[in-house]
Amino acid sequence: MSANGEKGTVAHGAADVPPAGRNEFGWNFFDASGQRQMAIQGPGHRKFGNPGPLGLLSFASTTLILSFVNVQARHVTEANIVVGMALGVGGLAQLLAGMWEFAAGNTFGATAFSSYGGFWLSFATIFIPGSGVLDAFAKTPDDFNNALGFFLMAWFIFTFIMLLASLRSNLGLVFLFFFLDLTFMFLMIGAFLPTNVNITKAGGGLGIVTAAIAYYVGASELIPREAGYFTLPVYQLPRRD
Repeated sequence: MSANGEKGTVAHGAADVPPAGRNEFGWNFFDASGQRQMAIQGPGHRKFGNPGPLGLLSFASTTLILSFVNVQARHVTEANIVVGMALGVGGLAQLLAGMWEFAAGNTFGATAFSSYGGFWLSFATIFIPGSGVLDAFAKTPDDFNNALGFFLMAWFIFTFIMLLASLRSNLGLVFLFFFLDLTFMFLMIGAFLPTNVNITKAGGGLGIVTAAIAYYVGASELIPREAGYFTLPVYQLPRRD
């Protein structure tokens, strides 16, 4: 109501000017002069969700599919089936989870999810027709195996660093990075020794174990104590004072 009692008008400076401030959704509808606005207020009116389960479960699902191929489950030997999963789930979903971990202030989670998201995107690129990667090694398959070994070696080293960084987090993450590092090691050796298929199969078996652990840790974060009927313990490790 305005000072003259008419609806729909605003008397600037009058006592009935709607006060500035946020409603229950965090929006500010009026400024101090009574002008309507729709400006989202800064962070603080709503907490960030936990991006951890998205990153862990996306990693687990993509790793499981590739590991089935590596152990030649049901005689499947071509890794191209994982390309779509690696792009959309292991790659994009994990990358997004990593960016939100940065926003939440978790450097460890941000580094892990963003990096392994990049791993899946780069791995998928190898098998995408037209990327030129496989075409470049069409006449020298031995060179491709060695190059793939170099690729996996870099991720073996990176994962070992992540394993060291996880030692004061929880046992779930420690086991996850330990078995993931073993997976990369066996796959790396299998790439350098392509005639010994059992080494790659061993890497695939370790990958299945890694995926199972990632599913467990992801589920433990998705079902917190206050939201579920049960919890999945990951056994927090003591931190340095």
